[in-house]
Amino acid sequence: MNIKHSLLSLVLAGTALSMSAATLAETKPVGSGPNPYVNCGIGAALFPATHWAAVTSNIIWDLGTTAVTSATSSPETCNKRNVQVAQFILDTYDNLAEETAQGQGEHLSAMLEIMACQQSAQPSVISAVRGQMGQQIGVAGYAEQTKIEKAAIYYDLVNTAAANCAA
Repeated sequence: MNIKHSLLSLVLAGTALSMSAATLAETKPVGSGPNPYVNCGIGAALFPATHWAAVTSNIIWDLGTTAVTSATSSPETCNKRNVQVAQFILDTYDNLAEETAQGQGEHLSAMLEIMACQQSAQPSVISAVRGQMGQQIGVAGYAEQTKIEKAAIYYDLVNTAAANCAA
C-alpha cells in the first residue's frame, strides 16, 4: 500500500466517522459532547495532557473507530478526569487496595482529589468502597485475576460510590 493510498484512506475514514458522530449527537447542542479524538479512546488514555499525541495515537491505532465508538455509545467514559482516575488506580492499585482496607491513606486522598470529591464526602465514599472491596476479595477467583482486572473492578466500585460526591 503506498503513502497516497494510506492518506486517502485515513482522510475518508476520518470524514465518515466524524459525520456519523455528528448525526448521532443531533439531540444535543453542537459542541456539548466530548471530542472523540482528544478525549476518548486509546489516545486519551495514553496522552491525557497532550492533545496532538492523543489524536495521532487514535488515528494510527484504528483510524479513530474506538474513540468515536466511545464518544457515541458511552460519552461519560471520555471525561478526562475519568481517564486520569483510571490510570491512577492502575498505577497505584496495590497501595489503594491496602489503604482501602485501612480506611485511609495518601493514595485514597489523591484519587478522590482527582475525582474532585469534596473532603466532607470522602469518608462515606471510602467506607462504601471499603465494604464493596471486602465483598470482592471474598469472591472465588479474585486472587487469580490480573492487576488490570482488579483495577477495573476497583474503578467501577469507586465510580459507583462517588456518584453523589459533590465537586
